[in-house]
Amino acid sequence: MIDTLLDRTIAPGYSRLGLALRKRRPGWPADPPRMDGQVVMVTGAASGLGLAAAQGFASLGATVLAVARNEERARDAEQAISGDVRGVACDVSSVAALRELAETVERLDVLVNNAGVMPGERSRSVDGVELTFATHVLGPFVLVQALAPVLEASAPARVINVTSGGMYTQALRAADLLSEQDEYNPKTFYARSKRAEVVLTEQLATRLAGTGVVVHSMHPGWADTPGIRDAMPGFRKVVGPILRNDAEGADTIVWLGAAPEPLQSTGKLWMDRAVRPTHYRFGADEDSVDTREELWRELERLAGAVV
Repeated sequence: MIDTLLDRTIAPGYSRLGLALRKRRPGWPADPPRMDGQVVMVTGAASGLGLAAAQGFASLGATVLAVARNEERARDAEQAISGDVRGVACDVSSVAALRELAETVERLDVLVNNAGVMPGERSRSVDGVELTFATHVLGPFVLVQALAPVLEASAPARVINVTSGGMYTQALRAADLLSEQDEYNPKTFYARSKRAEVVLTEQLATRLAGTGVVVHSMHPGWADTPGIRDAMPGFRKVVGPILRNDAEGADTIVWLGAAPEPLQSTGKLWMDRAVRPTHYRFGADEDSVDTREELWRELERLAGAVV
């Protein structure tokens, strides 16, 4: 009851206080075991949640492929993480770049799609796709598809998509999945893409069922990441004292990638080591089957547009 109350009241549950209280309750899941010999890829690994997650996996003994948007950021990540780590440069909004990246991977036990953007104005990827959607939805779609054979060969394997609590406010828009018809709003477009990422997680889980690869999404609560500091300074000014640090926000990412419990299910949304609803009464309505299928078809179309 306490955990549910924290979750539904948002501010207490998403804050560092919520995590601290959950850790004290009976039944808090055990910390994950060692990961020696396993390979983990984390996108957006040069800062924020990605850097904290990459460090968490490296501390458990995993080999970490720390993906960042350019060579300089990849070197920064490699130098910042203690352990067996290799910085890898890749524009995760580019279909071609992601396919090239996948060709270099021989083994992969865990894939964390964490890279995120919130441009101040409408921007587009090298493929001409709205950048927020390209990074948060199309990129993970392409990367999972390209790495599926490697993940299956390493099974049991896991895919973890990092979303945001903001997705509760948005539903898929059947007539405008890419938000081309609306005036650009950074926070709204970000939340929409994160809703789409949760739907994509469920779709990937269904299609990969029986392969030994599970797919989950998670949201970190409110964490004091560079994205929050740069894109939402007003929000940070108000709630700054209760924001989680990067490691607290990344806790469930590492747990999902290493603990045994997440292998018993697939297609779930998690926060603080527990499954959470994908919709609330006070949020957006559930998406129709037709709209969800249209999202998949649109992703296939966009991915197929680049040879």
